[in-house]
Amino acid sequence: MTNIIVAFARLEDAKSIKNILVKGGFGVTAVCTSGAQALGYADEFHDGIIIVGYRLTDMICTELKCSLPEGFEMVVMASQRVLAEVQGGGMIGLVMPLKVHELISTIDMLSQGILRRRKRRRGALKVRDEKENAVVASAKQLLMARNNMTEEEAHRYLQKHSMDNGTNLVETAQMLLALK
Repeated sequence: MTNIIVAFARLEDAKSIKNILVKGGFGVTAVCTSGAQALGYADEFHDGIIIVGYRLTDMICTELKCSLPEGFEMVVMASQRVLAEVQGGGMIGLVMPLKVHELISTIDMLSQGILRRRKRRRGALKVRDEKENAVVASAKQLLMARNNMTEEEAHRYLQKHSMDNGTNLVETAQMLLALK
């Protein structure tokens, strides 16, 4: 699921956009009225989409864009005249009055791009440092000694339990060693 933050100066406007997105099949993570609130929510996540009006209660959209974490896309909803002023700053503009299908298709396109980037990040080869390798090796040694397993069986055991628990191999090894 893509993290979507809706931020407008008027809470009613933000809730209206949220309702449109929910009806379109998207989950909205947060609704807020200030840039500070939006940044607070954005800092909790690695990536996502923020949908804003031109002006929030404490800043304008260009100031917010400069402060957003790198993985966030920004959609600005404003009049054609206002969008012409902010275009080119890494923001996508949607002209008001809003066409619902344009909003839904834009969010869908951005969401798919974010999901592709997540998959690429996960697919990147993760290299463990020596300390992490030592933790995994210690956990394997413990399993081999305690349960009479081969090194390969101990490794498979750690892999299976890390997948079952939703943790990585090093975390699983640390948990196992903590139960020692």
